[in-house]
Amino acid sequence: MEKIFKDQTAIISGGIGDIGFATAIEMAKLGAHVALCGRRSPDAVQEKLARIAVHGVQVDYRQVDIADAVAVKRWIEEVNDALGTATLVIANAAVTRFAGIHEITADEWLADMNVNLNGAFYMTQAATAQLLEKQLPGRVVFVGSWAGTHVHTHMPAYSVSKAGMTMLCKCMALALAPHDILVNEIAPGYVDAGLSGRYLEANPDKVSELTERVPAKRLMSAEEVAKQIVFLCHPENKQMTGSTLLMDGGLSLI
Repeated sequence: MEKIFKDQTAIISGGIGDIGFATAIEMAKLGAHVALCGRRSPDAVQEKLARIAVHGVQVDYRQVDIADAVAVKRWIEEVNDALGTATLVIANAAVTRFAGIHEITADEWLADMNVNLNGAFYMTQAATAQLLEKQLPGRVVFVGSWAGTHVHTHMPAYSVSKAGMTMLCKCMALALAPHDILVNEIAPGYVDAGLSGRYLEANPDKVSELTERVPAKRLMSAEEVAKQIVFLCHPENKQMTGSTLLMDGGLSLI
């Protein structure tokens, strides 16, 4: 396998979750050193870190509150010192809750926005500032959702935060394009992993129902999403920026 990311550093928020971890594995296979953050303690994630390191790359994990701008900036600086400047930036951390417009509280709404949208901004702002300072090219990928363009009345905070992420992607893409920093978003549909996976695990009767709803008649895996994130970061991608790569099996066509 060609090491297309050799000597580069990939930084991934929510890196211990299903999609984040699958992305870390793919990046490591292709030669990138990997920096992850998450909510769990370092002791609780050693087995996963070892599964990344087996690919012969350096791995760095920090327990970081992605909604804390100061903590995120400090994390970016620590990664720079430990592994070098991150040129592959994956804003993946997210939370969701099932609470409609009149059920969700103000505190819950703010908490979801702080992680899903503000956290993505804090991370990508700090990481790309380093790229600009050092005059380095880079690739940024926001992990969005098809819910950002399609109404989900049972989880409005998640949908609104992902809609905001799409515009953040476009604004950042235009600002950074002259510096060879390309910024894109991936918007998965039903993934049998991560947030959707936990819902399906708690509601196994929904698997066949959701599968039947997808025109392609299958749910996707975290590994499928990770491979498309790699595609957006590929060095041969020299023009695609400000785009949303929708991978939903045709859900949005209904």
